[in-house]
Amino acid sequence: MAGSIGIGAGRGSVHSRGMSVISPHLMRPSNRVILSVLALSVIGISFAAPLIRLSHAHAVVIATWRLFFSLLIVGAALAITGGWREWRTLDRTGFALAAGAGVLLALHFWAWNASIALTTIAASTVLVDLQPVLVAGASALWLREAPSPRQWLGIALAVVGAAVLGSADWRGSSASHASNAFLGDMLAFGGGVAAAIYYLTGRRVRQQLNLWPYVGIVYGVCFLTLLSISIASHLPLLQQPPRELAIFAALAVGPMLLGHTGMNWALKFAPAFVVNLAVLGEPVGATVLAALLPGIRELPSARTLVGGAIVLLGILVAVTRAAASSGGTAVSDSL
Repeated sequence: MAGSIGIGAGRGSVHSRGMSVISPHLMRPSNRVILSVLALSVIGISFAAPLIRLSHAHAVVIATWRLFFSLLIVGAALAITGGWREWRTLDRTGFALAAGAGVLLALHFWAWNASIALTTIAASTVLVDLQPVLVAGASALWLREAPSPRQWLGIALAVVGAAVLGSADWRGSSASHASNAFLGDMLAFGGGVAAAIYYLTGRRVRQQLNLWPYVGIVYGVCFLTLLSISIASHLPLLQQPPRELAIFAALAVGPMLLGHTGMNWALKFAPAFVVNLAVLGEPVGATVLAALLPGIRELPSARTLVGGAIVLLGILVAVTRAAASSGGTAVSDSL
């Protein structure tokens, strides 16, 4: 299917291997509710990069503790709602996809957390947020949605913008700094690839599971993956100072539960293509926070601003369209 995808479930519904990803009988909330949840998610994820920059822990240690604190809350929600019973209804394919999404999320956290120590917050955040464009490309293969000429134009603009943005880190720097910045940019982009596949997978599985049972599997596998990496790498997980534990807990409450969980909620009612649009607000929020927070005070350069603007313009050209005017009235899933 060529063309853009809107928020409405009726138009732009997607298919995978002959299975409708959006059920025609699915009761869905209004577009206003979906957009409101996505707006709150943007606020949550915008705190991720600044909080990670403030931490002195290893990238994998940060992500492991972040998932640990998140699972405490998810576990409580599963116990209260009894949502864990839905796991019995999940077939092997669905479980494998959910578990795979957890591994991808772990790889995303590792790559992106590591990139923040090597490049600027603005560069890292914008490059990792190229994922909506990657989703558009993957949709042609997995979800049978070939991008339109307008969307390919947007993708080309985003690539040019990424080159301009990356050059802000390399120009005028020593060879060592330029090398680190390039590695950081590549890690951020790799984190975006992992996140793109994570959201595409979530779009499929969320039609079989409600929110808490789904994130219970995904966050659980993500935590075990990160824990395994930490142990295998002999990283210092325990005996973290109170300041670090506070940062880890803040990452769990804001970027993880408000941000990622809000977007996972939206995946049941809107295409992954649309849900990923929400991350476009993260570079703006993260860059503003990085400039304002006393422990960072990182002001973006003019080249960074220009490159980031071109990237965002390209993504907007590639994936935006007017939201479908109709929307459901009932919410069948809860946060």
